[in-house]
Amino acid sequence: MEFAICLKGDMGPKRTKAICRQAELAGFTTCWFYDSHILWREPYPAMAMCMEHTESMSFGPCVTNPDVRDWSLAASLFASLAVQGEGRVEVCVGRGDSSRRMMGHRPANIKRMSDYVAAIKAMCRGEVVRYDDCPTEVQLLWSDYELPVWIAAYGPKALAAAGAHGDGLVLQIADPGLIEWFAEQAVAAGEKAGRDMSSFRVMAAAPAWIGPRDACIEQTRWFPAMVGNHVADIVEKYGKDSDLVPKSLTSYIERRKGYDYRQHAKKDAAHLDFVTEDVVESFGVLGEPAQHVEKLKALEKAGVTQFNIYLMNTEEERIVAEYGDKIIPHFR
Repeated sequence: MEFAICLKGDMGPKRTKAICRQAELAGFTTCWFYDSHILWREPYPAMAMCMEHTESMSFGPCVTNPDVRDWSLAASLFASLAVQGEGRVEVCVGRGDSSRRMMGHRPANIKRMSDYVAAIKAMCRGEVVRYDDCPTEVQLLWSDYELPVWIAAYGPKALAAAGAHGDGLVLQIADPGLIEWFAEQAVAAGEKAGRDMSSFRVMAAAPAWIGPRDACIEQTRWFPAMVGNHVADIVEKYGKDSDLVPKSLTSYIERRKGYDYRQHAKKDAAHLDFVTEDVVESFGVLGEPAQHVEKLKALEKAGVTQFNIYLMNTEEERIVAEYGDKIIPHFR
């Protein structure tokens, strides 16, 4: 299993560079950045900067979407980063959450997201593409990069799209049972579409905290609240009692009263009161190092190929150091 980190883009440049160098030396293979241009600084200059201070680490957005990044501009951006970083670029794509809702817009639909994935992959390969409402064909004559694209999903249609169109599946959760259920849906959809799914990847993206239980809960309660936005969309679409979505995923938001995107992914946000401790433990990777190893082994067994730590809300350097020293060696 690979290990990755994900940053919000709210750290200073010097610290960002230092953490990326530290993480690469500790055994992390990828650094993702939130792509939410209103809430935090633009992530792509930070990626380019960090590429110059690392040797093998890959970079990319986790996640971007088709309605904030124009298709041809996004493809040119990713292909340009691939040239600068000698191929160290991957992309996670979703329907859009905070970057869209901060502007008062709804997320994109599944078809638009799937078409976007196909278009940017083809453009990065240098193929001739006609997309969306662009009236002419476009082509990046200078690019021949095979762009890996992961697709973020929870609901059945999005999972099917991930299997049919993506190179991997992004799941913002670290519950082995739910991960296995979601991954099976995506793989089945890919096989139905006639794809070879033997190299399909599955990412569990979630916070990790090492320490006593109470401290772990306090530091990571924000995460299920953030996931609750996506779950609320699923419940709105399919109903809370639908057999298309596991009850163990939808039941915890019944007491949810709202979400303030201005406090998105903040440890001390005001909208966390509906999240219970058992949900926090289920969704994250918490406890002493041995407990991390045990849960990560369960995630690996459930099909996870990359664990992506949402590395934010203080003590980032300590978490990276302890993972490099006490946890990652168990997976080598």
